[in-house]
Amino acid sequence: MNIRPSEVERFVDAPPPSLVAALVFGPDRGLVEERAGRLARAIVPDLSDPFRVADLAEGTLDSDPARLADEAAALSMIGGRRVVRVRGAGNGHTALFARLLDTKPGDALVVAEAGDLNKSASLRKLFTDSPAAAAIACYPDTPRDLADVVRTALKAEGLAIAPDALEDAVARLGSDRGVTRREIEKLALYAHGGKQVERADIVAIMGDEAEARSEEMCDAAGEGNLRRLDLALERLWLSDTSPIALVRAAMAHFQRLGLVLAEQARGEPFDGAVRRLRPPVHFSRLQSFRMQAQRWNEDKVLRALDLLLETEALCKTTAVPAEAVFGRAMFNVAAMARG
Repeated sequence: MNIRPSEVERFVDAPPPSLVAALVFGPDRGLVEERAGRLARAIVPDLSDPFRVADLAEGTLDSDPARLADEAAALSMIGGRRVVRVRGAGNGHTALFARLLDTKPGDALVVAEAGDLNKSASLRKLFTDSPAAAAIACYPDTPRDLADVVRTALKAEGLAIAPDALEDAVARLGSDRGVTRREIEKLALYAHGGKQVERADIVAIMGDEAEARSEEMCDAAGEGNLRRLDLALERLWLSDTSPIALVRAAMAHFQRLGLVLAEQARGEPFDGAVRRLRPPVHFSRLQSFRMQAQRWNEDKVLRALDLLLETEALCKTTAVPAEAVFGRAMFNVAAMARG
């Protein structure tokens, strides 16, 4: 079944008990993750519960197709309905999900996350046409949506917002709900102790999307996710971000990753090593950062940093377009993660 926009908010917080699987898809990656998380928490409030939640990373179904049915059929050792969260679903997995919906091997709720899918996409059609499944589209927020999100999030922190401040905030926010949430979080922290957010607060603390997009690019390269990296770079070029600034952001990212790996080599658990970083890693990036720490070692990080240092020099000293030089370097870095 297709969930209409007017029904989505209510549906993700209270899905029907008969729902076997849901596909959350669209170009707004942050909103996809947010709604998928809300769907999952409607079944299992604590998504870190290993007995009731299986989180399948992107690529898992490609290497182990049987994993989907196995996890859906598994029973929780402590009782209660389970959730199977599938990252990076695509049309290539349509047959797997079709078998799942036909056989219904267990009572787990399967929540699949995907990118933008047109109406003719086989995966989207499968979830739309099945009475046991739901398709939930996630498109960029309109200015009215953004205004509602900002007001609601600040109200939850005990803050009001002046009309001109709200207008300015909406103008600075853009096409990704995850970025919006992070910016509002910073704003609420900055305004803590006051009663109302003023325009001066917006100017002081709320930047544009460039920083968040560069983080998205770094995480994609660190994970070896070529598709996500390509999209992040495209968005950065569209926003006229400086390649030199991005080189330095990438170097800072891999230096931080190297620090965590060095701490782990000395016997420090990942969680403890990450907590030492300043500024701290935003909670929304922790899962990605953990994955990167598993894919990289100190030697590979040093090679990536050497490559980025060479890239900065090339961007400054050759006639080759800096965007092309930097893009090639980041895809080489991503290849290191996949190696």
